Amino acid sequence: MIGQRSEIWRKEEYDYPAAYGFIPLAVSYLHEDKAIRPCMVVAPGGAYQRVSPAEGDVVARYFYEAGYNVFVLVYTTNPLDQPLKTQPLQDISRAIRLIRAREREYRIDPEKVAVCGFSAGAHLCGSLCVHNSDIRDPRPEYDSVPNRPDAAVLAYPVISSGKYAHRDSFRALFGEGAAEEELEYMSLEKHVTGQTPPCFLWQTASDGSVPVENSYLFAKACRKAGVSFAHHVFSEGVHGMSLASKEWLEGKYRDPYTLEQTFSIIRAIEEGRTKYPKEKGNEILERFELTGTGKETWIPEDRDNMLSAISEVGMWPELAKRWLERELKL
Repeated sequence: MIGQRSEIWRKEEYDYPAAYGFIPLAVSYLHEDKAIRPCMVVAPGGAYQRVSPAEGDVVARYFYEAGYNVFVLVYTTNPLDQPLKTQPLQDISRAIRLIRAREREYRIDPEKVAVCGFSAGAHLCGSLCVHNSDIRDPRPEYDSVPNRPDAAVLAYPVISSGKYAHRDSFRALFGEGAAEEELEYMSLEKHVTGQTPPCFLWQTASDGSVPVENSYLFAKACRKAGVSFAHHVFSEGVHGMSLASKEWLEGKYRDPYTLEQTFSIIRAIEEGRTKYPKEKGNEILERFELTGTGKETWIPEDRDNMLSAISEVGMWPELAKRWLERELKL
């Protein structure tokens, strides 16, 4: 069963100010046989301002074909000016707990639950890796269920709030006036311990959006703490390459369900239910290179160079799959 949608919060549990009817959800990709399988939770990127379609469905299908039961997490984002604080972290924590609590229904091994995040989604996954013990769930039946991933794949990750920070991501989390302790808490390289799960990191040296130093900082912290990790840096390639496949380059498998909150906000603006003028909705569409139907209009500028980069970077999913097989003992 592919594409089953489940909200992860009850309406009364969720109160992010700029949700406008949206409730974070998990979209499942479940095999229909009775086999108990490892689980992968995918967190697309988007600078904590949206959840990118390019890193959702296509990634889920890859891990589904690799034998996982997969969930794509559509977590809370901030395209306006309502700081997120720890809401996305609470979202992914609830998702992991809910999936483990329903292990029989979803036919997953609760001791083989991995996460795979991209850019800000990788920061979200990494945040759960280092801060899972801090996050309490309001429902006792979930709070007693472990939320620590058993392994993490972090693709071109946002990691540090310091010199090499991706400022837009931290601005979406905390606003313009972020407190020093908030930024320190979400500078993930400073919080790696021996309890951090094994991590697979990859990035390109030429990444022009999130400096490659981010993944180096986290890898160094893993090494210091004795955490099992793999770290791959490819020489060429842009930020946001997803699976680094021809399907990614051609814009295939970009199901717009990841943009549900974005379009809930745009509808609210158009209907006059916000403080923003109607022009703000068109501004959001233009900023994220979207059409009114949810299709991304982004096209790589230099297709030939992208094809060349794909020939190298495109090996990362197979490398990650083999690494996960070892770490999860599949």
